[in-house]
Amino acid sequence: MNAWNKFWNWYENKILGSVILIAIIQFIQVPHMIWNADIMLEAGIVSRVHPVIDWFLYGVDLIEIISIINVGMIMFALIKKRRAKKNQLGIIEK
Repeated sequence: MNAWNKFWNWYENKILGSVILIAIIQFIQVPHMIWNADIMLEAGIVSRVHPVIDWFLYGVDLIEIISIINVGMIMFALIKKRRAKKNQLGIIEK
């Protein structure tokens, strides 16, 4: 088994952890959306209160990159697993 297949076998065993990571990242988006709406409405209730808070809430957008990559990897792993099952069934049926 090559390194590529070892990696995907390892990753497939960690999919639940990946889904939990994605959920956490998505939950972090809630305060970010409120902050962003406050900026758009220029209410100043959450946004522009303190520059450090603004920096953290703006930085949440960068965390989404992890979520996007993770979702792509989960989809790839599930498609790979489904294809492997179809191949096994095709071999058995012949």
